[in-house]
Amino acid sequence: MIGLIGLGRMGGAMLRRLRAEGQPVLAYDLDPRLRQAAAEAGATAVDSPAGVTAAVVLLSLPQAAAVSAVLDDLLPVLPPGAVIADTSTLEPVAARGFAADAARVGIAYLDAPVSGGPAGAASGALAMMVGGDPAALERSRPLLSLVAARIVHVGPSGAGQIAKLANNLLVATHLAAAAEALRMADAAGLAPAALLPVLNAASGRSAATEVNWPRWIGTGAFDSGFTAGLMRKDLRLALGLAAEAGTPLSVCAAAVAAWEACPVADAEEFNRVADALFARRSPSGEGGA
Repeated sequence: MIGLIGLGRMGGAMLRRLRAEGQPVLAYDLDPRLRQAAAEAGATAVDSPAGVTAAVVLLSLPQAAAVSAVLDDLLPVLPPGAVIADTSTLEPVAARGFAADAARVGIAYLDAPVSGGPAGAASGALAMMVGGDPAALERSRPLLSLVAARIVHVGPSGAGQIAKLANNLLVATHLAAAAEALRMADAAGLAPAALLPVLNAASGRSAATEVNWPRWIGTGAFDSGFTAGLMRKDLRLALGLAAEAGTPLSVCAAAVAAWEACPVADAEEFNRVADALFARRSPSGEGGA
């Protein structure tokens, strides 16, 4: 039995994956419609986090305040030695605080953010970067491996969040840089469809050119399941982390500024920002794509 709290796009995809693997799931979300969907998928839906009394509990929540509220209900009811694997993206300092709170009652809290989106969760192909007690990770690894193909222990509490923020900072920067390079080439007469195979066989390639552009941007699909608002939230957390660490981010900060200034709404799919940067008109007034 595994617990799952937070049944949005990511949590819902993890639930479907766990059920497809035959795993019984105790599930909770604030939204009764998502609890109903979980029950229809074969999970046991409960009316409160306090009902998720499993030895391993996955969290998939939008921000630290939501995690804090859930832990207030959850920590008093979990069995001693239980493991909470929090896949939410948070401030590292918040993750360290949650780990300390859990340890005081004999529970292990792992910050375990993931990369791969809902599609990766649904197929069990997520990458999970874990901070916290390595022994707790090993106890929970058999269940976590049902949703994550790659599980990397990166250090003590908070380290998983540092890794995730660095990853998403690079994703956003690579997308912005790829959009500008593709726009330059397109304006000079070489379309993205012709340029991308060259980039992806050469040293300029990145996930932005190998995955995002062919799968979601060039096709017009824009269905990764990750929103521009969530990426902007992660980028603000990364800027905050850089400020705390006293680390200037001149290149990445310029990319973050482009994300913040882009008119793509927070509710829209995040790859639309790269598409908008590609299509943006130059100062001379000439268009891109």
